[in-house]
Amino acid sequence: MVYTISGVRFPHLPSIKKNSSLPSFNEDLRRTNAVSFSLRKDSRSSGKVFARKPSYDSDSSSLATTASEKLRGHQSDSSSSATDQVQSRETVSDDTQVLGDVDAQKTEEAQETEKLDQTCALSTSGSKSYKEDIAEMSESLDQEVGQRKIPPPGDGKKIYDIDPMLNSHRSHLDYRYGQYRKLREEIDKYEGGLEAFSRGYEIFGFTRSATGITYREWAPGAKAASLIGDFNNWNAKADVMARNDFGVWEIFLPNNADGSPAIPHGSRVKIRMDTPSGIKDSIPAWIKYSVQPPGEIPYNGVYYDPAEEDKYVFKHPRPRKPTSLRIYESHVGMSSTEPKINTYANFRDDVLPRIKKLGYNAVQIMAIQEHAYYASFGYHVTNFFAPSSRFGTPDDLKSLIDKAHELGLVVLMDIVHSHASKNTLDGLDMFDGTDGQYFHSGSRGYHWMWDSRLFNYGSWEVLRYLLSNARWWLEEYKFDGFRFDGVTSMMYTHHGLQVEFTGNYNEYFGYSTDVDAVVYLMLVNDLIHGLYPEAIVVGEDVSGMPAFCIPVEDGGVGFDYRLHMAVADKWIELLKKRDEDWQVGDITFTLTNRRWGEKCVVYAESHDQALVGDKTIAFWLMDKDMYDFMAVDRQATPRVDRGIALHKMIRLITMGLGGEGYLNFMGNEFGHPEWIDFPRTDQHLPDGRVIPGNNGSYDKCRRRFDLGDAEYLRYHGLQEFDRAMQNLEETYGFMTSEHQYISRKDEGDKVIVFERGNLLFVFNFHWTNSYSDYRIGCSVPGKYKIVLDSDNTLFGGFNRLDDSAEFFTSDGRHDDRPCSFMVYAPCRTAVVYAAVDDDDERSSLVPISLLPEDV
Repeated sequence: MVYTISGVRFPHLPSIKKNSSLPSFNEDLRRTNAVSFSLRKDSRSSGKVFARKPSYDSDSSSLATTASEKLRGHQSDSSSSATDQVQSRETVSDDTQVLGDVDAQKTEEAQETEKLDQTCALSTSGSKSYKEDIAEMSESLDQEVGQRKIPPPGDGKKIYDIDPMLNSHRSHLDYRYGQYRKLREEIDKYEGGLEAFSRGYEIFGFTRSATGITYREWAPGAKAASLIGDFNNWNAKADVMARNDFGVWEIFLPNNADGSPAIPHGSRVKIRMDTPSGIKDSIPAWIKYSVQPPGEIPYNGVYYDPAEEDKYVFKHPRPRKPTSLRIYESHVGMSSTEPKINTYANFRDDVLPRIKKLGYNAVQIMAIQEHAYYASFGYHVTNFFAPSSRFGTPDDLKSLIDKAHELGLVVLMDIVHSHASKNTLDGLDMFDGTDGQYFHSGSRGYHWMWDSRLFNYGSWEVLRYLLSNARWWLEEYKFDGFRFDGVTSMMYTHHGLQVEFTGNYNEYFGYSTDVDAVVYLMLVNDLIHGLYPEAIVVGEDVSGMPAFCIPVEDGGVGFDYRLHMAVADKWIELLKKRDEDWQVGDITFTLTNRRWGEKCVVYAESHDQALVGDKTIAFWLMDKDMYDFMAVDRQATPRVDRGIALHKMIRLITMGLGGEGYLNFMGNEFGHPEWIDFPRTDQHLPDGRVIPGNNGSYDKCRRRFDLGDAEYLRYHGLQEFDRAMQNLEETYGFMTSEHQYISRKDEGDKVIVFERGNLLFVFNFHWTNSYSDYRIGCSVPGKYKIVLDSDNTLFGGFNRLDDSAEFFTSDGRHDDRPCSFMVYAPCRTAVVYAAVDDDDERSSLVPISLLPEDV
């Protein structure tokens, strides 16, 4: 009897009871294969204390210390070249501002002496299979880009020319960059470089060769381990693993007599370990696929290795990186119009063409990494290398990405390296029975608000794991980049909680800065951009960390874009007020308050505002009237008229002034009338409180795209306006222009006028006043025409403007501009003008009905 999950067939077996004891290691080890490792250890610092938190934990396990003692007398096998121990770190700085007193120095020195990063370099004195793996790894470079090398570090000094204010924190920044350079040097020396170091998935987890399957796992806390699964009837005595001195467990399973692999494709697998916390079965940390069998709570790891003829083969090249980034943020599972979990295949066939038609050039996909708790929205990851099985198989995901590339869409993954699920059954938490294997131990390793575990970015093996994870998604699935979640939480030990960032530089460079985490971000950005120069990396940072989007070689953190998160919060703040209380100066300040020379992705609302417990902009504006008064053949209420007008204006001014990239969460382009509510059961908290669920309902876990497509509903006009916005940017490229000038922000008239690129934007936020013969300044003399009009009937407006009219400038300065012309500015409208020549094909408004489908 078999059952099928997402196209993979599994044998149906009775429930597996945990064995109370594991076989001893004097049993038959014919299938085992050991591998040697060496550890790196930090020595005492040079006697200076820097503005960072150490990555050690005072209550961490002593396992690594034990291994360190062994290392001191370790001699490499005479048949292989010796592996040098990593030199101790020297901390060098002349900045007296960040020095502590002598006692503090001694305290940190003593603590740093106890700090150990885990496995540093794989020794070549290991088994034959390990040597073969290393040889194969060195030859497995992606043919698409050929021999790739990550450039060496720069001097990290350019940030001081870009922002001279950083000179006052030069000691901290030089120390940070020094730590980065030192880590790069150690990785070069002991791992063969960042390129090789980031291919941990070719060594750990399951790797297949011509002769069999090798499984390796780093679990230093375990006392014994066995590989169990369908393939050996879950017999813990059948395939016992061998442990080297430094906590790496290994087993080699030769092919069957007929040449078939010892573990069939689709077999469920786990590692059973005797740990300090007892006997436990864990999903392998590097598992590439895991599933939740029907009717069961825990997940099972799956050995995923289909036959060559069944593997998806990519057919289309990656698109070039767009100059103007327009992101459609999406979630595969809730992308159906029906209340159900949608699939990769359906998203590929139904949603991707929609995204292309709307005019976006990038799709950002959430909840890809496997997460046992669906209602976490994908942010409590349990299996970092496995695509979520809820939506289909790994090959289904590859087909989705390939289709996006065919349509010319770049695909960004919403990657979570800021924290991990505290699920000990399915994830990394307490993996080897200890609190501090992948995470900081004690309170530092727990995020009290997110109820999740926090990585120790100072650990060598954590760096290998996370860097390899980022590369895995780029290499195996051909994602075109990432949106890194929760970066603010990573960069500060307070995680940005209960802290208000005012812009004072002392908030960014002090004792609350987690330098280990920032250095990891520098490493991962170096890796991504080194291997894939066309890749796009967006960081979710609310703090405004200076140099966040400056290249690593220049001393920055290395992101391409920062999410401009303050804008969405500002709109929610304003929507709680009366129109009369809106300050146009406040709006323009928020939209333009971003660091010079560092690009931003701006949005009016993302998935955060669409979740249950919050409200979308459309619902703030129109509330329950959205259910009864959106038919175009019925009289709208004043609330609906106001809501439709302001919804268009908010999106356009956000896109026009807010950043160099734009993001929209799926459905918000037409003002989706309902929030998102994932199926949830009641949650019982330790303090006795109960958070009510929704009885596992999928009713609100969908997107009603049919509403936006229905021409008889006002939602359609909102959707078509969004499409026109994307077409305007595609045509004129105003978001990426260096020219931006706000010529008017009139609090009395509630009018904002600004130039962006070659376009002139006029917003009248007044609720009743329309202005005839309203003079606006401009920088280019000549003839102007309307290229976008929010009041057009195509967009649900009142058609108060003649979009074919021509406007001619007059000489003489106005609003500090060299020339001007007069316009009609109806209340609650946004109009975009362009200077045109008679032969300029871009010079007139393109009717939405005539826009190319591009599908």
